[in-house]
Amino acid sequence: MAIEQVIITWAHLVSASIWVGGAIFLGVVLAPLLKRMPFSTEERLELMIKTGRRFNKIALPSLVILIVTGIYNSHLVLQSPEILFSSSYGAFLITKIILVIALIVTFSVHIRVFSRDVEKKITQRQITDNELQKLNRKGMILGEATVVISVAILFFAALLDAGI
Repeated sequence: MAIEQVIITWAHLVSASIWVGGAIFLGVVLAPLLKRMPFSTEERLELMIKTGRRFNKIALPSLVILIVTGIYNSHLVLQSPEILFSSSYGAFLITKIILVIALIVTFSVHIRVFSRDVEKKITQRQITDNELQKLNRKGMILGEATVVISVAILFFAALLDAGI
C-alpha cells in the first residue's frame, strides 16, 4: 500500500472517529446528563446549542474530509460503474452513499433548526414554553437520527472493508 493511501485511510478513520464519537457523546452522554440536572429547558437547550456549535468547528471539516476521502477510496475500488450494480460491494456502497446523503440532510436540518436567531431567542428568553418544547423534541429526534445514521454508515464501511 502506498504511503498516500495510508494517509488517506488514516484521515478517513480519524474524521470518522471525530464525527461519530462526537455525535455519540452529544446524544448518548451529554443530552441525558443535562436532563438529570436541575436546569431549565432554556438552559439545557442553550448549553446543547453552544456545545454543538463548538463541536461543529471540528465536525464539519471532519464530515468534508470523510466525503472527499470516501469518494477517493470508492474511485480506487470501482474500476468500472458496472461493479456498483453487479456486486454486493456495489450494493453496500450505494447503501452507504444513501446513508451519507441522509446524514448530510439531517445535519443541515439540525443546523437550520438551531440557527443563531433561535439561539438568541433562547438566550434572551424571548421564546414561549411551547416553542421550547418543540425545539427540544426536534433536537432529540435530529440528534438520535444523526447517531443512528452515523453508526449505520460505520457498519456499511465495515462490510465494504471486509469485502463481503
